[in-house]
Amino acid sequence: MKVSEQWLREWVSPQLSTQGIADQITMAGLEVDAVEPVAQAFTGIVVAEVVEKSQHPDADKLNVCQVEDGSGERVQVVCGAPNVAVGQRIPFAQVGAVLPGDFKIKKAKLRGVESRGMICSASEIGLEEGKSEGILVLPDDAPVGTDIREYLDLDDHTIEVDLTPNRGDCLSVKGMAREVGVLNRLPLTPPKAVEVPAVHDELFEVRVEDFERCPRYIGRLIKNVNVAAETPTWMVERLRRSGVRSIDPVVDVTNYVMLELGQPLHAFDRSNLHGAVIVRLARQGEELVLLDGQTVKLKPTTLVIADENGPLALAGIMGGEHSGVSAETRDIFLEGAYFTPLAVAGQARNYGLHTDASHRFERGVDPELTHAAIERATELLLSICGGQPGPLNEAVSDVHLPAPREVTLRAGRLASALSKQLDAAEVAEILERLGMAVESIEDGWTVKVPSWRFDISIEEDLIEEVARIHGYNKLPVRRPAMRMALKADGESRSPLSRLRRHMVARGYQEAITYSFVAPELQRTLLPDAVSPVLANPISADLSVMRASLFPGLVRALEHNLNRQQTRVRLFESGLVFRGELDSLEQLPMFGALVCGARYPEGWSGGRDKVDFFDLKGDLESLLEVAGDMESWRFEPGSHPALHPGQCARILHCGEEAGWIGTLHPAVKAALGLKADAMLFEVRLDALSQGHIPAFKPLSRFPEVRRDLAFVIDETLPIEALRDVVRGEAGEWLTEVGLFDVYQGKGVTEGHKSVALGLTWQHPSRTLNDEEINQLVDAIVTTAQQRLNAELRA
Repeated sequence: MKVSEQWLREWVSPQLSTQGIADQITMAGLEVDAVEPVAQAFTGIVVAEVVEKSQHPDADKLNVCQVEDGSGERVQVVCGAPNVAVGQRIPFAQVGAVLPGDFKIKKAKLRGVESRGMICSASEIGLEEGKSEGILVLPDDAPVGTDIREYLDLDDHTIEVDLTPNRGDCLSVKGMAREVGVLNRLPLTPPKAVEVPAVHDELFEVRVEDFERCPRYIGRLIKNVNVAAETPTWMVERLRRSGVRSIDPVVDVTNYVMLELGQPLHAFDRSNLHGAVIVRLARQGEELVLLDGQTVKLKPTTLVIADENGPLALAGIMGGEHSGVSAETRDIFLEGAYFTPLAVAGQARNYGLHTDASHRFERGVDPELTHAAIERATELLLSICGGQPGPLNEAVSDVHLPAPREVTLRAGRLASALSKQLDAAEVAEILERLGMAVESIEDGWTVKVPSWRFDISIEEDLIEEVARIHGYNKLPVRRPAMRMALKADGESRSPLSRLRRHMVARGYQEAITYSFVAPELQRTLLPDAVSPVLANPISADLSVMRASLFPGLVRALEHNLNRQQTRVRLFESGLVFRGELDSLEQLPMFGALVCGARYPEGWSGGRDKVDFFDLKGDLESLLEVAGDMESWRFEPGSHPALHPGQCARILHCGEEAGWIGTLHPAVKAALGLKADAMLFEVRLDALSQGHIPAFKPLSRFPEVRRDLAFVIDETLPIEALRDVVRGEAGEWLTEVGLFDVYQGKGVTEGHKSVALGLTWQHPSRTLNDEEINQLVDAIVTTAQQRLNAELRA
């Protein structure tokens, strides 16, 4: 939102500098992005009149003009602008003037003819970007000799405010003035409200078929409008300083009222309306040519303004080309409406549009503002274009208009939230200055919310209002208390920050990707995944909520590979979404991806590529952070995104907690990746569960070790053999280590030899051979019975 400081000060003018106003607005929660002068620095340019014009003797495209600049004598100047004419009032740079860019005007000869000065265009004095088509022509009543900065009030600033979506009430000069007035305890001085009397009694029929989306619609027929009239310079300048280009007086007035009051308006050419004006939903197959020339196919969920022949405009967004005001227009139908935010929200984006009107309606326009805006626009139109206004024709449904809201604010809750006890009179005064009706009750206040504040509905909203108007910098600073006591059950949770630091220490970088992904990418990686589809996505590539961290990590890998980053190690934590909306499951996950060389490039490092076991090692080290590695297992599995021979299901306490593996070759080819990638994701809740380490006395007695080599089926997981060992080795077993896997000569085909090292140690005595031999025999017997394992000689 851009607002002219001069325009703002007409409504309310505190004793503050420009920067002071900007700082005050920012501290009140309305962040100021920029404060810029409305025109660049220049001197020596005055209002002048062209009194003579003749053709240059040696140049077809140049004219020799005589101008009166208030100095008492005529000044000769050569001008090449095609629109220069006798009688015009123009900005004239006298000899010695300095134009924007430090360009100095001197006496010169152009093709042998003396020129003392320059007739300026809008761009040459910094009022337009780019190059203007011709000179700037001023109104006929512009006083000759007046400094152009003074005449156009160019000693002004534009204050650009970055409003949050909940503060749609500030999308106007009136809204910003309301805030400045509240902050400085100053009353507003708005333009005098005028009710324009009807000159004729013709009513143009208005019919609303969808009051739920459009509770109020007002129209007025204005006859014999002079569309060829010129928009006043003051209005053109105010529009420019607000970032709006002047088009014609009718459009300029509707834009001006929108910027001044916050109510979007639209004008139709009466001759292009057939029958009644109807507010309804679009019908299947209807199309509309918009003002920007594009043709859109209307969706049945879109509210339109139509007549008996078809749609005329997208309600609250943009008008149609064929019903708009043109140079031939004589009678106009001026409309204003209150469209509910939900009726407009997302509709503009569905058609690839974003307009000033949709921006306001999506955030909420004051439903009580429509009458005043129509009257203000009528007054301005009559003063510029003339015409005969008719009576207002209103279609309204009080049932569907927003109901008045009452919110209770408790004094105790306010004091607790602000950590400060405010005087009751001050709280009531702040709320009343904000336009609220306040009634004191036993333990606080009952507040009636004004119609323009859509963002206030609960007690916390009122607390925020009191805090920001009182001043955030006046509130005490308090730090939250933290209880450091350990849990009695001895269980703890590893914080996410610890897991992240661990991954960084192992050479990974954290990735933060969108929770929305492209549907094609998700189908490629997870063809059976079900997750919500967004009704109004940011873009087509971000239209589905992710069912896994894999799509985001793969897209980040692709981004890095495309920028010659061949060694990629990324991790991410975040929510994934599985199921439809009515049964949506939101799971916090932790994932990682590796690709490229095992070690960073260096003279002492090898050039081996990272593989599945590198990533598995990193994951196992992450599981160790929780101190409960024994509750985790890996078993073979099948995942559509992972290589069938290099894929494992991750189990925690016997339940599936995630997946790890190498990206499937078919998926890699479909995505156009030329490098192998390994990735995993694990449920964060399972990853965060652990135990606090407890001290265990070291045994003073010797360890006993036995090495056993079993021949088992090559498809049998080694973990199954380790489970048998743990189950039969007794309570004094301290370690089961795998130190060899062999296939080849001496081992039956289809089998493998697995060698395990078993270590026992008793806490209070030395174990003897007889005890160990009994345990070994039990292990061998059970392995043979359950796994058909044979002890290798």
